[in-house]
Amino acid sequence: MKVKSLCLSIILAALGLLWQGCANIETSNLYEGSLNPYANETKQEHNARMKWWREARFGMFIHWGVYSVPAGTYKGKQIDSIGEWIMYNGEIPVAEYKKYAKRFNPVKYNPDLWVRLAKEAGMKYIVITSKHHDGFALFDSKATDWGVVDATPYGKDLLKPLAKACKKYGIKLGFYYSQAQDWCHPGGAAMEKKQWDPAQAGDMDEYIRNIAAPQVREILTNYGHIAVLWWDTPCDMNKERADMLLPLLKLQPGIIINNRLCEDVYQGDFRTPEQDIPATGLDSDWETCMTMNETWGYKSYDNEWKSSKMLIRNLIDIASKGGNYLLNVGPTSEGEIPGPSIERLKAIGKWMKANGEAIYATTASPFVKLSWGRCTKKIGKEGATLYLHIFDWPVDGKLTVPGLRNRIKKARLLEGGKELRAGNTAEGVVINVPKQAPNAIASVIVLDVKGKLNVE
Repeated sequence: MKVKSLCLSIILAALGLLWQGCANIETSNLYEGSLNPYANETKQEHNARMKWWREARFGMFIHWGVYSVPAGTYKGKQIDSIGEWIMYNGEIPVAEYKKYAKRFNPVKYNPDLWVRLAKEAGMKYIVITSKHHDGFALFDSKATDWGVVDATPYGKDLLKPLAKACKKYGIKLGFYYSQAQDWCHPGGAAMEKKQWDPAQAGDMDEYIRNIAAPQVREILTNYGHIAVLWWDTPCDMNKERADMLLPLLKLQPGIIINNRLCEDVYQGDFRTPEQDIPATGLDSDWETCMTMNETWGYKSYDNEWKSSKMLIRNLIDIASKGGNYLLNVGPTSEGEIPGPSIERLKAIGKWMKANGEAIYATTASPFVKLSWGRCTKKIGKEGATLYLHIFDWPVDGKLTVPGLRNRIKKARLLEGGKELRAGNTAEGVVINVPKQAPNAIASVIVLDVKGKLNVE
């Protein structure tokens, strides 16, 4: 993941400029013509391609790799960084870092359990780090022997059984791929400090051509339908290097990509605020990725866990601003998702089982600000449905929806379905609510209104 703004600043523009002006490069017949697989995509086709992603609202990020072996500690010292950056921040030489692979043996890996956990949490898609910045592949790569099949005692592809489980449970699968930063292969980029080991020296164009492009081809070819390709940290990327990768998207028709392929050139389908929820959302598709504690990759001593309450309210807040929530887990080197992550996912799942209707396929709130919580909405042919997510339950038994001028069809609690009395006043719509909140974290009232939304 990114930790510095210099390398990762993405110039954001209107979605209508998506991937324009690509030059041709030498490639197979499969890629003749424009490099942009969506060069002639209409607005309607773009919306159709993005439909499932916009409706999903909630996904699981998985950061997993050799860095889970040192788990934040190098030579007896805790490295003050996120877990997957230990090689960089500890300036561990390549040969020394590669020794960790001999201890990466995920014998407790149960992809069926992982996918069921995501599904039960209410998540609709999974994005896993097929290769992070240390260059270690979680799949059987023919482009290098630095991967789980050739370099570890486990010796088996980790992505194939995950793809099988995702298909079994109806979860969309996406792959994260670090296309530029690679601290173990010669020629791979490294952020700001550049290389710290002579073994890292090499030509980046050769690296993209001989490692990155073949590996992207592999992950887009060998695992069935791939819904998302999640690029990361475009250090030293330029248009020519990105153009070696862009044609490969044709291997997965309809695939969605983020905005981190190459800054200033290709903006992708969605923007990626990291560990942050924009105050008023963004003016295009976006997804906040976030950790449950302080790290993405597993660190044995990171116990700064966000509460289930915070995570659920984050999900609501993001949905109310029209975004998606990609919530991370960092498995151990044995292949287990940490217990605190499981506890929180189950708590989110319990809330989502009762209230998921108020998250999935909703759009952003029509209100600038609500003192008591958040709002999501669905627009119908004859009116709208507002989902009022109440964080602070009114002590006087009256909930005011400020500035709402529409006539009310019906008001009810989402949990239990109890109908509530509601009426129009000078301040807006006032709903009479029970004395006790149905849910201590966030109670949802469903408000059906007539006609086009009218909010002052």
